[in-house]
Amino acid sequence: MTSVFSQTMSDFEVIVVNDGSTDRGREVVRAYNDSRIRLIDQVNLGVSAARNSGIRAARADLVAFLDADDEWRPEYLEKIIFLSATFTGCKVFATGYLYYYQDGTNRSAIIRGLDDDFTDGVVGNYFNIAAQSDPPLCSSAIAVRKDAITSIGGFPMGINVGEDLLTWARLAARFDIAYCRTPLAIIWAPLCFTDRTPRLPQTPDLVATGLAKLLPEVPPAYMAGLRQYLAMWHRMRAGVFLKFNMTTEARREIKLSAEDEGMTPRLFILRLLCCFPGKLPARLHQTLYGFLQKIRSVRQPSKKGLIR
Repeated sequence: MTSVFSQTMSDFEVIVVNDGSTDRGREVVRAYNDSRIRLIDQVNLGVSAARNSGIRAARADLVAFLDADDEWRPEYLEKIIFLSATFTGCKVFATGYLYYYQDGTNRSAIIRGLDDDFTDGVVGNYFNIAAQSDPPLCSSAIAVRKDAITSIGGFPMGINVGEDLLTWARLAARFDIAYCRTPLAIIWAPLCFTDRTPRLPQTPDLVATGLAKLLPEVPPAYMAGLRQYLAMWHRMRAGVFLKFNMTTEARREIKLSAEDEGMTPRLFILRLLCCFPGKLPARLHQTLYGFLQKIRSVRQPSKKGLIR
């Protein structure tokens, strides 16, 4: 919350949705005593319901999101307004972001597929970029025109993992995206993705179903990128199934991924891990991919002056 009120512009409203929280969140919010804050209390219905409630309550036509643990750099909203005023044909506006880790290091999100000299501009093939990068759109580094997010039905209900990825894909299939490469949001993350407590992938796979429904909607030039994105989603699910030593389910996801992208080296490694007995698949997967993640993540010491 502090990072919101430290913005270089002050003409905004803050809608805090208390989705059945059991901590002191309501008291913390009310302690600010700022007329720009509105607090919405509702029973616990999940992150999509909370975001949708905030969207409905918003008075402005441009809605930004900030998850509870994340932060904005002081110039974040100013840059979002700049993007919306400059790229008037766009409905989605986003910036780069930083991952901050518990050991005091940080790194910029890895975004591949943009020109080396890209700073501010309209993203071309979102799906091609998303299939080879960290998420180009992140829930704490994006703003959307209210009519655009409403036109796709808001955030999908009934999905426990990946509801944001599906939402951004639905927006990208219909609207242009204005993007600033500068990292202006901070995402607090575990030291390594293997440190996260895994959640069993949802069955049926509503995210894959939703992504597949976009195939007839996207321009032909986006088709290959969307298929690669679908392949990446199935590959991610295969890795999570391996964490639970559910090799049959992992093999199914590997097969689905290969149907969209072919048998890539990463898929081959996952398929090989499925051949080991007992709890070895999970242990080997955690060791191997934790090591690769550390190599991939070039981190820098945290900078002083971080807003908390």
